[in-house]
Amino acid sequence: MTATAKENAGQDTDGTSSWRSTLFVMFVAQLLSIVGFAFVLPFIPFYIREIGVTDEKLVPVWAGILGAAASLTMTIFSPIWGWLSDRYGRKLMVERAMFAGAIITMAMGMVGNVYQLLMLRLLSGAFTGTISASISLVSSVLPGANLGFGLGLMQVAVFLGMSLGPWIGGMFADIVGYRLTFIAGGVMLLVGGLLVMMKAKEQFIRPSAVSLKRSGSMRTLFALPGFVSLMAVFFLFHFSIQIAIPILPLFIEEVGNLKTGVASTTGMMFAVTGATASISAVAIGYLSDRMGHKRVLIVNLFITGLMWAAHALARNIHQLLVIRIVFGFAAGGNLPTMNALVGKLITKETYGQAYGLMASMTSLGMTLGPLAGGIMASHMGFRWPFIVVSLLLSLVVIPVILGVKR
Repeated sequence: MTATAKENAGQDTDGTSSWRSTLFVMFVAQLLSIVGFAFVLPFIPFYIREIGVTDEKLVPVWAGILGAAASLTMTIFSPIWGWLSDRYGRKLMVERAMFAGAIITMAMGMVGNVYQLLMLRLLSGAFTGTISASISLVSSVLPGANLGFGLGLMQVAVFLGMSLGPWIGGMFADIVGYRLTFIAGGVMLLVGGLLVMMKAKEQFIRPSAVSLKRSGSMRTLFALPGFVSLMAVFFLFHFSIQIAIPILPLFIEEVGNLKTGVASTTGMMFAVTGATASISAVAIGYLSDRMGHKRVLIVNLFITGLMWAAHALARNIHQLLVIRIVFGFAAGGNLPTMNALVGKLITKETYGQAYGLMASMTSLGMTLGPLAGGIMASHMGFRWPFIVVSLLLSLVVIPVILGVKR
């Protein structure tokens, strides 16, 4: 059997199947990293008060600034780290992101004022980025026939981490305080980084000077049919989703006419969606490997858009719960399918740079989306932003249909 045939069969040239063990290691490490980052999400506004912001009107302002800071610097630095990963290895970039995240997250628990916290948030965006780094590594070791499934599994780690992290971190903070919770989150990132360093395998061979010259420029990527379209898809998708996410807790409060238990009800809604999205990410990733990533993504985006519009029609908590369940099944398959399309479009020599650019578009969408959502909600109420999100996701389908080739 040739080396190419063994790769397509899921084997390395020495007859082993190390990509499976590497995928498992990366799943666990990604889960630990996302939990570590999400550990501190429930109490950021309260921590802002603790470190000296006493004016209540400034607390949400600073929370917004801190939330946007990391996304802003990540937009700038993600393509740079991707470019380096194509030259020095993807595993090294995952280690950089996790170890830097561990140090910076621990340091956040030691700050004396909000300006120091802002500086660390800016550094976090510049030096972390575990999701894009992990996707680049996993994409480079997986056989092409298993790309959708593997990236779906990695997305499960993200969904689970974002569901479990705030819940566990909130309880931990109530017991030991905010500062020690930052340190605990950093320790989880440290463990994830050590796991990657010791157990993940990457047979990286630095491309030749000729290969780097041929495929190493931004111009080469932009010239690929469909690449710019996929960049637009990543930006529009995350921009539209982030319009609705910040106002969802307030919408839940309004729909349910809740006076008490708002936080627990919101947590339940997010947990249900995370659970269904986790199931969907693997199932739809597996399905897209067999039916075609483009076809599955178009259907998924269409259903996701319909479910966002359905939010605006909900009149009670029970209706909203059903909508969130169906929404989770549809939304869970979007990102692994989008990432698989990128992997199918490019060569392995440019995985890091390509996924870095997609991460940059993701961060830009996550920076601008909440700002747009807040402005819309203040002028239009809580229901109309969901209609806008639905329409934007309909627009996302256009570059997929016209720009991305089979």
